[in-house]
Amino acid sequence: MTDRERIGKRIAEIRKEHGLSQAKLAELTGIAPGNIARIELGKYSTGIDILSKIAGALKKRIDFVD
Repeated sequence: MTDRERIGKRIAEIRKEHGLSQAKLAELTGIAPGNIARIELGKYSTGIDILSKIAGALKKRIDFVD
């Protein structure tokens, strides 16, 4: 599994834990619904700005740098 696939899978897990559909996550982030689907499938390479929007909508932080 690539990092892109692993991150996408984790985004999908957290989204589902929050009871959100892909469409609702897209609405909250301003990211196209098709792109949300591709991100979750690991088919779309995301930059930090997009990941930050997703993390914010899911009430998470991108927090690996001290």
